Amino acid sequence: MLAGKTERRPRGELARVLVVDDEADIRELLDLTLARMGLSADCAASVAEARLLLGQQRYQLCLTDMRLPDGEGLEIVRLIGERYGETPVAVITAFGSTQNAVAALKAGAFDYLAKPVALEQLRSLIKSALSLPRRRAGVVGDEAPGLAAQLIGHSAAIEHVRDMIEKLARTQAPVYISGESGTGKELAARLIHDQSARRAEPFVPVNCGAIPENLMESEFFGYRKGAFTGADGDREGFFQAAHGGTLFLDELADLPLPMQVKLLRAIQEKKIRKVGSTVEEGVDVRIISATHRLLSDCVDAGTFRQDLYYRVNVIELKMPPLREREEDVEPLVEALLVRICGAQPPRLQAQALTALKAYSFPGNVRELENILERATALCNDGTVALDDLQLAPEKTASDSVGRDGETLDDYINRVERQAILEALAKTAFNRTAAARLLGVTFRSLRYRIERLGIEE
Repeated sequence: MLAGKTERRPRGELARVLVVDDEADIRELLDLTLARMGLSADCAASVAEARLLLGQQRYQLCLTDMRLPDGEGLEIVRLIGERYGETPVAVITAFGSTQNAVAALKAGAFDYLAKPVALEQLRSLIKSALSLPRRRAGVVGDEAPGLAAQLIGHSAAIEHVRDMIEKLARTQAPVYISGESGTGKELAARLIHDQSARRAEPFVPVNCGAIPENLMESEFFGYRKGAFTGADGDREGFFQAAHGGTLFLDELADLPLPMQVKLLRAIQEKKIRKVGSTVEEGVDVRIISATHRLLSDCVDAGTFRQDLYYRVNVIELKMPPLREREEDVEPLVEALLVRICGAQPPRLQAQALTALKAYSFPGNVRELENILERATALCNDGTVALDDLQLAPEKTASDSVGRDGETLDDYINRVERQAILEALAKTAFNRTAAARLLGVTFRSLRYRIERLGIEE
């Protein structure tokens, strides 16, 4: 259908797509591709024509060029976001125009395509957009109530997180989740995936700080038989395992610089090469990343590439620390006690609950769960008392300084040793969990344990 024509094809209740492009050959290509997929299309050559059609017809998807004779494709992205929120919109940009693509994603676009348009990527995008769950009265799909219940609490901070997750689930944009250890960054990533068009495909979480540097490339991209000693057969990596779904890169800042270069190329080209292979293969994954550190600080320090930073941090989701969610402590305690003990959890004394609300929780929700697990094992008569919580006293550095004959190095080592021992005790000597609680990498924790002579 050519631009300017508003007649409708007699195709019953087929999904309708709005195509906006000032190039007739692109409109014809998109129209033909949609027709072969059993979809109906209306075409416009300008922002004005697109506005007219949007006012006359409800669309299940919009494909728009970025540069139009009377404006920018971003105008259409914003218009649809404000008035027709149910309609996902994807933009088509000039090849290599990363800045335009990022601007579109931040404005609310579902995804983007680069010219010349690759038909395989186009079909994949269309299928993903049309499979988005419908929003009805603030609920996303049939699974939303159960999913939303996993984010416990009613504070303004956690309500904002829920709203952001719903918005982020309706786009393919890379998401960077920031927040302290134990705030629920992986849970947020899973919720974004589970409410997205990719929900039927794999969600693959990867702890970047727990992979030995010499194995990183093969773990991420896979390897061919014979690529190195011990490679007895072909093996897929994280990217292939997450094909069609979401790859969650936790503690992204722990990646060494050489691996950051390879990751950047994989994200940009949407292709990877197995170790020992001479050919590249396409991969379709959505990247969600997280770290407890500030990535911008890592960029300033030279430990994280700026170009990769802009690729993964298209949209940021900030997870609030538990100390800023005091009103959420009580419902969290109730839910965690049920998870730990089942249908008949112990009762929490008022004094114990007051102490928990006043506690700073350096380990956030993860630390709260560990505290309650220990308390339920120690409590008597089905009641958790204040002493059962064994809360660590709130200390300052001055509380510990001044032992006779103690040098500064002795003091620092003593404090570090105590912090590590407490973290290991809270995590049942699970080093990976203890490293997360302490906000360091697994390798860093292992080095510190060896240096300080800590024995489990």
